[in-house]
Amino acid sequence: MLTKRVIPCLDVHDGKVTRGVQFGRAEDGGLRNVGDPVDLAIRYNDQGADEMVFFDITASAHGRSTMIDVIQRTAAHCFMPLTVGGGIRTTEDMHALLHAGADKVSINSSAIATPELISAGAEKFGSQCIVVSIDAKKTAPDRWEVFVQGGRKPTGLDAIAWAVEAVQRGAGEIVLNSIDADGTKAGYDLTITRRISEAVGVPVVASGGAGTLAHMAEVLDAGKADAVLAASIFHFGTYTVGDVKHYLAEHGVPVRLPETVSA
Repeated sequence: MLTKRVIPCLDVHDGKVTRGVQFGRAEDGGLRNVGDPVDLAIRYNDQGADEMVFFDITASAHGRSTMIDVIQRTAAHCFMPLTVGGGIRTTEDMHALLHAGADKVSINSSAIATPELISAGAEKFGSQCIVVSIDAKKTAPDRWEVFVQGGRKPTGLDAIAWAVEAVQRGAGEIVLNSIDADGTKAGYDLTITRRISEAVGVPVVASGGAGTLAHMAEVLDAGKADAVLAASIFHFGTYTVGDVKHYLAEHGVPVRLPETVSA
């Protein structure tokens, strides 16, 4: 059985890692500075994180390029795979980040604006390098809509249908973020996570809502996710990566538990 992955997420705004309660509130005082991205990445690497995700959370909204320097410095100190997203609009952008040390690039708004970017990236670098991140919000009793621009702009796209299309175009992984749950620590959206996991043949990373260890076990089990992504519970010291992994292992979830993982 494939092991489940535990992935800390670093939301980077103006070169610092930040965290807020409501999704997409980078400009109106809704964010709290929680530290230097490289220092935090090294901490999570030492705790035994399976991967690390960097999101430049205002790059798409403001047209800024992503943080090449942060990736270079992190890759020099960490041995876990790195995924970076935010402001990636071309295969040249992808190449720059992969060359800087990223293992995967994550695209969201640009994938919807130019779906051919998914297939172009997969053809040039391999599907294993192309992650499509989906920000989904429940807009009707049985419908989740895709939003872009940091959750500011509805697209009219059904989240499940878009996930399927992204994989057909060459995405090797889906990161599914629930806008409703993000930052609330009230638990992942199990229903949409399960539906997308069942609809696509690639790994699905659940994002948005982690507040307890049980939430993570639930989304890996009932939500059928392949990995859990979290920010607040790690950044503010509620749990370490080791805490999560030991809990999951004790509850029958297969995880990588090397001796070097810190509890």
